[in-house]
Amino acid sequence: MDSLLAHIRKQQKAIIALIREMVQVESPSDDPAAVNRFVELVCDTAGSFARVRTHPGGKFGRHMTCEFDLPGKSKNGQVLALGHSDTVWPMGTLAGMPFRERAGRLWGPGVLDMKSGIAFFLYAMRALRELEIPVASRVVLQLNSDEEVGSLSSRALTEKNARRSKAVLVLEPGTGLAGKLKTARKGVGGYTVTVQGQAAHAGVDFSAGASAIVELARQIDRIAGFTRLERGLTVNPGVVSGGTRSNVIAAEAQVQVDIRIQRLADAAGLDRRFHTLRPFDRRCRIHVSGGLNRPPMERSAGVVRLFQTARALGRELGVEIEESMTGGGSDGNLTAALGIPTLDGLGGVGEGAHAPQESILVSRIADRTALLARLVAAL
Repeated sequence: MDSLLAHIRKQQKAIIALIREMVQVESPSDDPAAVNRFVELVCDTAGSFARVRTHPGGKFGRHMTCEFDLPGKSKNGQVLALGHSDTVWPMGTLAGMPFRERAGRLWGPGVLDMKSGIAFFLYAMRALRELEIPVASRVVLQLNSDEEVGSLSSRALTEKNARRSKAVLVLEPGTGLAGKLKTARKGVGGYTVTVQGQAAHAGVDFSAGASAIVELARQIDRIAGFTRLERGLTVNPGVVSGGTRSNVIAAEAQVQVDIRIQRLADAAGLDRRFHTLRPFDRRCRIHVSGGLNRPPMERSAGVVRLFQTARALGRELGVEIEESMTGGGSDGNLTAALGIPTLDGLGGVGEGAHAPQESILVSRIADRTALLARLVAAL
């Protein structure tokens, strides 16, 4: 067995204990105090072997960076490990969905997305120190407090640290129970389309009204037609609201639309189509807001080289690593869009992210941790 993998297997109980501690510190995006408690836990865990800083997160919790003290006489360039401290689960979820170890898995809110990945990386860095494996690069871990809600306050910090880096390793969970790494992600965005009509009494003065709801219904059919499945471009009108009473011609109606694009080249054309919407009923007005939040992570040559390195290292550890593309976004979208080689999905192997069955496979803890350590040493 690979000596590093053997060393980490001996640490597995300690890794599980840290994951348990992390999951039991709930950290929903909309509770900055809770997120800060989780960040403090990570800072305390890493503080003995890394230089730790926290950064303002605005209305969110604090972001965190830490640079590890690793073996090796000189450091050339930087490797950025990227994760997030927030989860989608509201405070109190643990009461009905407690952390537990059962049936070869660890269960609990945030265990897959993505507290296990953070624990793996911390123990990977500890293993490099304990085995005195030289590392040629500076290694920085960044945890963002607002990834699940769009990364608005952390984006500038992410892009600044990415520009300093020769590679970015994203600690999001792998794809499926095979734990496939992610070499491409769709770009994510959203639009809000609001229609202003003219209110009137539906019984007394029907013809004087211009229904925002009727107009919006016709626009939604048009908007849904923007989808181009053959290009990996999807447009989903997901939330509709409008009107006040059934006997009032609606003066306003609104739809919130999710968009996903596989190619950045499609963003401008899609944006133009939204902003050139025109009313069928000329008495109505249309207002469009929104746009692309995260650009797509495209499968560039740099991404492919990084994946090939990981695949070769995985084979040395006795694991066959595959790649995948996903429709979901992460902060890796932001770093890949800058042209920085980015490899995503290096965290936990399991299923049920954002769902009651969220869990990771215990059997994949050691090899995933070892892969992270080997990757960092190879870069």
